[in-house]
Formats: sequence, C-alpha cells, structure tokens
Amino acid sequence: MMDDKKSSDIQKSKTLNCKNLQEYLRTLPAATLDNLYSHPTTCLAVFRDLPEIAKHYVVRILYVEQPVPQAEHVEVVKVLSDLKVWQEASIPGGLAGWILNPTFKKNAKVAILGGGKAWTFRANLEADTKARDIDYLDKYAMERWECVLHYMVGSQQQEGISADAVRILLHAGLMKRDEEDGSPLITKEGFQFLLLDTPAQVWYFMLQYLDTVESRGLDLVECLTFLFQLSFSILGKDYSSEGMSEGLLTFLQHLREFGLVYQRKRKGGKFYPTRLALNMASGRTHVPSGTKEGYLVVETNYRVYAYTNSNLQVALLGLFSELLYRFPNLCVAILTRESIRMALRSGITSEQITGYLRLHCHPRLLALGPPFVPPTIVDQIKLWEKERDRFTFSEGILYSQFLSQPDFNILRDFALELGVLIWQNEKKRTMVVTKQGHDEVKRFWKKHAKGTNGMC
Repeated sequence: MMDDKKSSDIQKSKTLNCKNLQEYLRTLPAATLDNLYSHPTTCLAVFRDLPEIAKHYVVRILYVEQPVPQAEHVEVVKVLSDLKVWQEASIPGGLAGWILNPTFKKNAKVAILGGGKAWTFRANLEADTKARDIDYLDKYAMERWECVLHYMVGSQQQEGISADAVRILLHAGLMKRDEEDGSPLITKEGFQFLLLDTPAQVWYFMLQYLDTVESRGLDLVECLTFLFQLSFSILGKDYSSEGMSEGLLTFLQHLREFGLVYQRKRKGGKFYPTRLALNMASGRTHVPSGTKEGYLVVETNYRVYAYTNSNLQVALLGLFSELLYRFPNLCVAILTRESIRMALRSGITSEQITGYLRLHCHPRLLALGPPFVPPTIVDQIKLWEKERDRFTFSEGILYSQFLSQPDFNILRDFALELGVLIWQNEKKRTMVVTKQGHDEVKRFWKKHAKGTNGMC
C-alpha cells in the first residue's frame, strides 16, 4: 500500500509540473490515451502540436501497415513514445522498429482526410439575435477569471466566484483555511500563482481541475476530448450544446464559471468559447484585451505609486503594503515593517514581494534601466524577513533546583546521550528536555536517585 501511495504522489508531482496539455497527456496511462485517440479531434490536436520532424514521421508511416526501422532522432522518439502515438515492434531480421498506435492511426486518417461524424456542438443553429462579438467575449472571460483572483487576494469584489472554484483553489494549495476562524488565506504558492500571466494561470488552474474530474463523477476522456474540440472552434461563433451527455453539460457549466465559455442561460442550448478556452490546448499565449502593462513605481522612502484603476491590482498591492490614498487612476501605498510581516506570516517570501515589484514596474522605469526597485528597499524587505528567523520555538520540560552538581551532571549527560536535551545552564543547574523525552528522563532519574528529591 505504501509503494502504491508513493507511486501516486510521484505521478501527481509529475502531472502538476506540466506546462501545457501535451505534457499533461504524457503523464496519462496508455489505456486513457487509447480512449482519447478514439476521437479524430484528439488525434488531429495531438498531431498539430507535435514537433515538425515528428509530424513528418507520422505522415510517412500513416499508411504503412508494417513496422519501420527505428530512427535516431532521440527527442522525436521520446515525444511520440510518451504520447503513445507509436510503439516498438520487431521487423524481419531481428531489428527493432516502430509502428503507429492502431487507434491513433485509424482516427488520425479520419481527421486528416476530413471524414468522420460532425461534432455535436457544431450542429447548425439559428442566427443568434443577441450575438456576442469578440470584444465582449474577451471582456467577459477576464471578468470571470478575475473573480477567482479577487477571491484569492481577499478583495470585496468576490461575489461572483463559485463554490466549485473555491474547492479547486483549496485542492491546489493556492489557498488554505485559517486555523482560528476558518476564513480562506492565500498561501505562498497562491502568491506565486498571481505572478503568472493569465494563460499560465488558467492552465495551472485547469490542470488542478482535471486532477479532480473523476472524483466529481465525470469522465476524464470525455472532458479532455471536449477541450480539444474547443481548441478548433472559432472565436466569436456560437455552438450548440444539444446532444451532450449530463457529465459534459456539467463540465460546460464549470468552464462557464471559470470564463472559458460564455452562455447567456444555463439551458440556452448554445455557448460561445472564449479566448481562454482556445488557448488551452493550442499552447498560444495571447492574453485577452484589457490586460494591464507595468504600473508600479517604488521610491527609496518606501512609498509605492500604482498607476492603475484596477481593483484587482490594488488588492494585490495591499497584500504586502499599507494603502494610503486612492484616486481614479492612482493608488499610493507604503511598505512598512508590519505590512511586510503580515505578508510573510501568510507564507509569502521576500523574494516573491520584490519579484512582484520588479515584474510590474512602470514602463518609464524600464526605459531608464535597472535597478527597477531601489536596492535599499530590497535589502530592507529581506532584513524584515530575517527577523522572523532569529528565534525557533520548541516545546520542552524544565528541570531545575538540583541539590548537587553531580546530580545535575548525571541527568544532563543522560539527556544529551539520549538526544532529547534542548538547553542547559551548568552554573544554575537548569536544563530543558523535549516533551517526548521527558518520560524516559524522569524514569531514569527515579531509578538512580533512589527516592531522593534531587530536583523538581
């Protein structure tokens, strides 16, 4: 059982390090990939994202019905093997060769030649009298996604977040429950998450969601196939949800909550994929319009000027600074010892704070060149962090009032040999042992003191 758990933890760690959907697919079992390759859409999406030379390999052996000699291109071999696009096979003469995965081969032919059944959600629809254009979809996607980010930073504008999104944040370790009142708190991993660009944030969030799909009673293959189909959709075009299974309709609603699709009504029968969904499988990093460029100016007097009207950006700044003034397009804050210590208590590191200030520095500062954040500010934030490392706390039991120095020495040496001695003062005949080692030290003393009250 322990080996199974260790293997599961290693597999999850590998999964969470994936940077895109292709890397995620490499972590899936062969049986799951075979099920995915039963859909021509998936085969076409995988083929599209292969390295150029790997595409040539697939095309050249797509219609070959016997194994071909193995190639020497190690990287291509690894990609195609990890994705289970091909597999080893022997050829006449005892040589090792490669043969395409039969399921992938069959459905890749269908996809490349334009055959197969039409996708359900591409059924013909009547013209939408309230059609949404690309600008509206980009704005909607960012509003929905920023609801998640607002919740993470504790902003007041967090009413739109769903309970499902909160569960994902907790599952991912981006947030945790406060031990005292149970309120959600951002973790250091969560703050690092906020430093990512939007496509990377959405990908990591969806990766965590996919990790919980089966526990929700949904089919991972069905959900992944739908994501691949969305990557071929056209931005600004509406699609039908008729004929979808109950599980897929549930998945569609979750994507709606996260801003990956737009739906006017839950049972409206049509939906619009947003740019966030199109970026998911294709690996494109275009961010919807409205994304802000650098906006921070940090002065040597610890003041931070944020040239922004974004409530989210102001809330992010408030995680590690004290807000002083707020104007329509400017917010003034100050870095204080207490504000930095509050951030540090949440698990945010000094490196993350200074990294955030550098990442979002104003374009005027970029034009002047480094350092973008005054070195005195960087050093002071590090010093405030080091203050918290001056003391370490350990639970222990105090032994004092020994009647003689030999009594103290005997017990001190025993505790030292046992490895449970935390601290000792020979002149004052005082020592502290760990809470775990107290019982054994006490038994030793009673045995050797022969009932005398040598200490208390």
